[in-house]
Amino acid sequence: MLITHDTRCALDAVVDLVNTAPEDTTTPDALPDVAALADFVRKHEISDVGVLSEFDLSAVRKIRGRFAAIFSAPDARAAAGLINELVAAAGTTPRLTDHDGYDWHVHYFAPGASVADHLAADCGMALAFFVVAGEQERLRRCEAPDCRRAFVDLSRNRSRRYCDSRTCGNRLHVAAYRARRKEAAG
Repeated sequence: MLITHDTRCALDAVVDLVNTAPEDTTTPDALPDVAALADFVRKHEISDVGVLSEFDLSAVRKIRGRFAAIFSAPDARAAAGLINELVAAAGTTPRLTDHDGYDWHVHYFAPGASVADHLAADCGMALAFFVVAGEQERLRRCEAPDCRRAFVDLSRNRSRRYCDSRTCGNRLHVAAYRARRKEAAG
C-alpha cells in the first residue's frame, strides 16, 4: 500500500490524538488545556490554524472520541460509516496545495476551517484510504492487557500486535519468559 507523506503525517496525528485520551478515570487527559492543543498542532505541523481557544479544545476532544471509535470498529463497514459521518461533518473541500517545502498534495479541509474540522477532514481521509484498500484491520489497539493505545500496523505482513515493541511487547515477552522459568523450576 502506497502511503504518501501527507497521509503518513495525518496517520501519525490521528494516532497521537487518540492516544491523548485518558485510558481510565485514574489517567489524566494528555490534552488538558489550550496550551497542550497548541503543542499538538505545532508537533504535527498542522497548517492553516489560527488562534486556538477553549472551543477548539472541546471540539478536538469530541472528534478524538469519534476517531477512537474507528480504531475499535469491528469491521470495514462500521469503520466506513464512522469515517463518512466524521468527514461529512467537517465540510470536506479537497484542494491541491504545495506549501512549506512539500510537493503537491491534497488538503481536505476547507480554507479557514477550525482545527477540529481540519483534523476530521485530513485524518478522516487518511483512515478512509485504509478502508478503501481493504486494510481496515491495520487500524489497531495494543494487545497488551494493560494498554489500549491506538496504532497503525504498517508492517509488511500485518503482524504488529503492540503499540511499541520496546515497552508493551518486551514487557509481555519478559513476563512470559519468567513464568516459563518459574514453572520449569517447579
